[in-house]
Amino acid sequence: MQILLIVGLIFVFGSFAKVLTQKINILNVVGYLLLGIIIGPHALNIIPKEFIEGGNFIIDMSLSLISVLVGANLRYNIIKNTLKQIFTISLFEAIFTFLFISISFYLLFNYLHFNFGKEYRIITAILFGGLATATAPATILAVIHETKTKSRFGTFLLGVVALDNAFALILFSFIVIIAKSFIDLNSISIDTILNIFKTVIFSIALGSFAAYISDRMDRAFSSNTGVKTTSTLGVIFIVYGLSGYLDLEPLLSSLAMGVVAANLSKNFYIVKKEFDNHLKDIIFLLFFTISAMHLNISFLAQAPAIIFCYIIFRILGKVIGVWVGSKLSGADKSIANNLGITLFPQAGIAIGLVLSLQDMTGFEIVAPIMLNIIIATTLIHELIGPFLTKLILKKYRKK
Repeated sequence: MQILLIVGLIFVFGSFAKVLTQKINILNVVGYLLLGIIIGPHALNIIPKEFIEGGNFIIDMSLSLISVLVGANLRYNIIKNTLKQIFTISLFEAIFTFLFISISFYLLFNYLHFNFGKEYRIITAILFGGLATATAPATILAVIHETKTKSRFGTFLLGVVALDNAFALILFSFIVIIAKSFIDLNSISIDTILNIFKTVIFSIALGSFAAYISDRMDRAFSSNTGVKTTSTLGVIFIVYGLSGYLDLEPLLSSLAMGVVAANLSKNFYIVKKEFDNHLKDIIFLLFFTISAMHLNISFLAQAPAIIFCYIIFRILGKVIGVWVGSKLSGADKSIANNLGITLFPQAGIAIGLVLSLQDMTGFEIVAPIMLNIIIATTLIHELIGPFLTKLILKKYRKK
């Protein structure tokens, strides 16, 4: 089946899915995920498996933009008064979530009935722990816009979500390199540790340099918003592709570009507005629909314990981590008691991270199973999460 025909079908079906989700008052993301499952090769098989296997460039294109938009929420002039608190809370909720998931999956490995041997026990535990730290920025933004929240609590939440995903990308980069060392050598050496730091530092440096180049280009095209948007898109795609070519971390490079560009360029908000108004819906439709096509529905019946364990221990890590971080940083009681619940949603970044494992040598056995689990839990996170986030935000709409 021709690629353009398939993309056209996704757009048409996606339009109906968006209208339906709006009528039944659930997020578009959920509709796109359900659409992908229904028309994918494991259900109606309208979209062939060959398209999914060859559609990685669409996923990469989407992830590069999503990562930049996540980073763009970390604008210093907005979060400078609460930066210490945001940093501390984000760090502790990421650490606690990682520990809760990793330890529980390691201890319960035999009871969760994974379809691979015990030699993957620690690798599986830390990989799931790293994935659990990510939060869904697009979902949080959608709920804030829907509730028309213009409060200090909402601004604080956006800062935590952006920094939380920065920590998730850095942590996952470390974990993947550590997991590779266990697979190849069954040990971790000094060279491995140095390689981790080199990867993270160079990934951030590449994204920062790209933001500087993009800013120079924006100034050259100052009188033409359309050209600025096009040139910025080009730089984003180059950064993501070049980062992968250099064996760096593409998602981290893209996120660093978003952070630096949002703080360096006075005109970047114009480009971001263009993305939000014209590109975001298309990107989300393609990304979530194609991602969901990887889900093997028959696998879900075999993994209810894994799904339950992941969801419960992830939210416990978020809630307790936020509470500890709030107490240590002196944050308001409202933050300590309520912010953790608002971090329940999980979608794009986590799916992107687990998709990045699919073609990596050494992860051929664990990656497909992890992808099924993350997509399945994403459906639950995106059905329940927005409701919980909306409930909390309504309490602090003007505070």
